[in-house]
Amino acid sequence: MKRVLAILVEDRAGVLTRVSGLFSRRGYNIQNIAVGRTTEPGISRMTVTVDADPFTVEQIVKQLNKLVNVLKVSDLTDELFIGRELMLVKVRAEPGRRSEIQQMAATFRAKIIDVSPDSMIIEVTGEEQKLQAFLLMMQEFGIKEMASTAKICLLRGSKVTRDARP
Repeated sequence: MKRVLAILVEDRAGVLTRVSGLFSRRGYNIQNIAVGRTTEPGISRMTVTVDADPFTVEQIVKQLNKLVNVLKVSDLTDELFIGRELMLVKVRAEPGRRSEIQQMAATFRAKIIDVSPDSMIIEVTGEEQKLQAFLLMMQEFGIKEMASTAKICLLRGSKVTRDARP
């Protein structure tokens, strides 16, 4: 089962290595990881997706909480949260098919962010299923290249993930 963890850490060199090292030393596979700054200076937020059962995730959380630079770990899986991924897709775009590509992009609420004589780059955001469906539709045109981010998440409503500093 995919589990989503939000980990607040000190924004220091080596923290990502220590966190990912904990996963690898224990034999846990990180499916994806996104790291970025927060509104608080000196604090970064990691969003980690791991395929593990609830007991294993509980062990992961306990081990993460022992790391010095980890401020707070939250398992968001059973919470109401908004999660999004970003994908950039470069597709073949012959002049005669560009309007078709534009219509397909509009259907997925995607943005065309670059046009060259023989290709287009399209930006699409959303849940993993939406991105996979978009890729499936773009195969008809010929995907030249693709890059995507890991999932990032925030709790819905007024709930927030705060750091645990005194």
